[in-house]
Amino acid sequence: MRRNPYTDRDGRNLPFSVSWDELHRDARALAWRLANAGPWNGIVAITRGGLVPAAIVARELELRVIETLGVVAYHDRERLAAAELLKIPSVAKDDNGKGWLVVDDLVDTGLTAKVVREQLPKAHFATVYAKPEGRDSVDSFVTEVSQDTWIIFPWDSELRETPPIVRR
Repeated sequence: MRRNPYTDRDGRNLPFSVSWDELHRDARALAWRLANAGPWNGIVAITRGGLVPAAIVARELELRVIETLGVVAYHDRERLAAAELLKIPSVAKDDNGKGWLVVDDLVDTGLTAKVVREQLPKAHFATVYAKPEGRDSVDSFVTEVSQDTWIIFPWDSELRETPPIVRR
């Protein structure tokens, strides 16, 4: 019987790696979906994962103003009990984020999205990838992945030799 190449020997999903090219393509697809949803005052990038997608979206939408909102929801792949707010953008004081586009790489359970919504309730929240538990907490996304998939983003990886699937 052949094993599923996307699971380990115990049937758990293997991490899913996203390349720089794939991320760029998917972030551009997100920008395409957002192009007619504005006009936007600027972007609020969720640090750290939202920085690269926000830069791509900003370029495609010709937006020059980028703020950041710092939130920590994970530590070494372990989800924290509560997301920790590290930095609030100045736009949070201006009309609750109305007219601002919030960009992140992924919505997982919606924990980060909840913190973002508390700070910027009128902003449009967009992510490149969405998992089922968090999908309803964002306004726009490009690609849905299963809840148990761990995405490895290109900034979290390096090229190296890997063993054949049958040896994993």
